[in-house]
Amino acid sequence: MADVKAGVEYKINVDGNSFLLDSKKYQLLESILVTGSLTNAAKEIKVSYRTALNYIEKMESTLDVKIVNTTKGGKGGGGGTSLTEEGYSILKECKKINAIMELHKDVNEIEAEIVDINDVKGVMTIKMNQFEINAPLNRKYKIGDRILALISYDNIFLMLEPQTSSIRNILKGQIVEMKLKNEIIRVKVNVGNVVLCSDITVSAEKELNLNIGKEIYVGFKAMSVATLKL
Repeated sequence: MADVKAGVEYKINVDGNSFLLDSKKYQLLESILVTGSLTNAAKEIKVSYRTALNYIEKMESTLDVKIVNTTKGGKGGGGGTSLTEEGYSILKECKKINAIMELHKDVNEIEAEIVDINDVKGVMTIKMNQFEINAPLNRKYKIGDRILALISYDNIFLMLEPQTSSIRNILKGQIVEMKLKNEIIRVKVNVGNVVLCSDITVSAEKELNLNIGKEIYVGFKAMSVATLKL
């Protein structure tokens, strides 16, 4: 199997000016926030002081905003570097993206076929082996197209009985595996010969009284299904 890794870049937009912030520059901003020093931040990310300064100057000139504030110390020291309000805002948005990516890094990958398109409701029906689900409509697709459906583990809910809610995809299945890792239980459910994974808390597992072999319902919103054309 191929080992594919993607480098992270953040596209920063400020008043119409754009800058691609790579992981090194992100680490620099994060380290400045923690250390309060450009010199120490440069050491932490293993670049020279001049390189770190060039990073900051390039960001500031491209975005036309002040990213850091630098204060000079006296003979006894006391100087330092801190993020401006704009610099902190940029770092915070990058951290939010990181948190979302970490939350959704584990996904169910299922090959499926589009069997119906509803332009009025803005959804399409896709078939996976013995069951069908709804996903957001992509107008570039047509009936008969083969796609890859991606559903994050944490977007799949487990239920003892089907419930009336905004969740439109509710499927009956059987638990085939349960594993505990870092206080989270990964439950694998066989649904029509397709195995779907769901991450739940230990307390949720106890409340539902789950065990291998138990019949259960899995549910997920149509909007939680991402698709790629094969």
